[in-house]
Amino acid sequence: MKKSLGAKTLVFPTPTWIVGTYDQEDRPNAMAAAWGGICCSDPPCIAVSLRKATYTHGNLMARKAFTVNVPSENHAKEADYFGLVSGRKTDKFSATGLTPTRSELVDAPYIEEFPMVLECNVVHVFELGLHTQFVGQIMDVKADEAVLGATGHPEIEKVRPIIFAPGEQTYYGVGVSLGRAFAIGKEI
Repeated sequence: MKKSLGAKTLVFPTPTWIVGTYDQEDRPNAMAAAWGGICCSDPPCIAVSLRKATYTHGNLMARKAFTVNVPSENHAKEADYFGLVSGRKTDKFSATGLTPTRSELVDAPYIEEFPMVLECNVVHVFELGLHTQFVGQIMDVKADEAVLGATGHPEIEKVRPIIFAPGEQTYYGVGVSLGRAFAIGKEI
């Protein structure tokens, strides 16, 4: 029997993404975000939802561009740090030793050390209550060659992204493959 837990933000998994922006003075900033996902295939779009109180929210409203940086498991401490302090008062890049790289396609920085990044221009903004959802059209996906597979796409076992369990407030790595999508169900 299932127990009712009420209306809560409990779902598995949520991503551990680092959203990169520039502030009004052209300083790079980044924050950890877990409320997000792919929201359209054509044009390719991704959505992130941020609280209005965050420094990144103001940066996104002003600059209309962001990057979604996918940290690997070996950058879990840095990813967590990006969610602990505000860019209003702290240079998170200096503190973590990570490198902000200026995108050539959008008005936002990406993190050089992370294996994968999506460069996005804001195409829609939705006020949802405590959060604002920013829909970004993906202008490019960049990935380290070391994480690319035979298909030329990033492989999850090579990227080793971090996932977040909201109810537990805990980070996890990705587990074992269960089989090919759109194929294992044919066995039924």
